[in-house]
Amino acid sequence: MFRVTVAALAGSLVGGVLLSGAALAQGVDCAGIQTTLTERKDIVAKVNAASQTKKAKLTAAQACALFGKLQANGTEGLKWITANKDWCSIPDSFVEGFKADHSKVTTLRGKVCNAAQQQAVMEKKARAQAAQNAGGGGGGGLLGGPGLTGSFRVPQGAL
Repeated sequence: MFRVTVAALAGSLVGGVLLSGAALAQGVDCAGIQTTLTERKDIVAKVNAASQTKKAKLTAAQACALFGKLQANGTEGLKWITANKDWCSIPDSFVEGFKADHSKVTTLRGKVCNAAQQQAVMEKKARAQAAQNAGGGGGGGLLGGPGLTGSFRVPQGAL
């Protein structure tokens, strides 16, 4: 009876050492995703704060950069989750939710960055038009002249 217990204990110790060796060989810290998720939470908080504040609105270029960071974070998170899903026992519902969220972010980033690009093109055209008008190259007046300037007094009294 004593020999069986010692043998069982020795077997469990050897199994434990082998399993811990496998864990070391895997080299995965299952809490490693926490930094990515914390960064993601911070970026989302910035997006939400900017969308709720009336004073400090984001420009399209700033929103594009912010969504770019969010997309990069999601790509990094998906890579880690895919590689360590089984080892860290990550539920399928979490994986699918993260994938869906990442897909939405990717779509939004595309729209926001496209808007930023269009805005930049329109601003460039407006600056070029303003420079052309200021240089006397075609004027913006009614008959091609420099336009109306100065002031005009409205007559006082009964009309």
